[in-house]
Amino acid sequence: MSLSVVIVCRNNEASIGRTLASVAGLATEIVALDSGSTDTTIPQLEREGARVERVEWLGHIATKQMALLAASCDWVLSIDSDESVEPDLADSIRGLLARDDPSVAGARVNRKTWYAGRPLNFTWQPEWRLRLVRRADVEAGLASWGGVNPHDKLEVIYRGDRQPSDPARAGRPARIVDLPGALRHDSFLDMRDHLANNLRHAEVSARSLAELGVRGSYWKLATSPVGAFCKQMLLKHAWRDGWRGWAAAGSTAANTMMKHILLIERTRQESPKGTGRGR
Repeated sequence: MSLSVVIVCRNNEASIGRTLASVAGLATEIVALDSGSTDTTIPQLEREGARVERVEWLGHIATKQMALLAASCDWVLSIDSDESVEPDLADSIRGLLARDDPSVAGARVNRKTWYAGRPLNFTWQPEWRLRLVRRADVEAGLASWGGVNPHDKLEVIYRGDRQPSDPARAGRPARIVDLPGALRHDSFLDMRDHLANNLRHAEVSARSLAELGVRGSYWKLATSPVGAFCKQMLLKHAWRDGWRGWAAAGSTAANTMMKHILLIERTRQESPKGTGRGR
């Protein structure tokens, strides 16, 4: 079975080389949707034989959906420009394609963040994400990107009015399998870079929530950052990642706090005469 690897990118020259090298020999085709790179991202893609399409950035969900629809192979693997397929995951993908079990609609991979030269084995773990789907399901509207920006989510949904043409899957829930191995995530260089990214994501998240009618909450501002930190430290055992885990857990709390601050600000600014109140 053939495999399309689809990527959305913009000015990712520092990470795109690792991304491309990780799918060499695995991908039948590489399709990249670029939203205005001015560095060496596009030359690197073209040098590796990728098909580059220049598009306007429409947000995480809409742009990734465009990339999904641009694929032409039997299966589609969606990865970000700062992600790379580790060898053990590549072997798992090859095995899935070789078996081509007709009852399987897609596969989840465990994304693992690398920080300061090492993987975070506990913080944010496990981070299972659906990334591998059948193109036939994409074309039928059964597999698509959803969620709330910037937190995109690839989903496969079979329902009464939409069923796969394959008899092995018709009338059944979408069967999703988990693949052994890791999808490496090099999302930031250091904490300064990560906190700056968190602010950008918090701005997008606050705007998206406000558009959905969600109001800022003083209670959530007071409790959610603490809850986010405790989740990583106590439930995920982030402390076992050493100082890296402490720093990453703290950044999670900071991101949560920034999101609620910005949402409260939007709520008050959009309320008549500035009288909006958080709930």
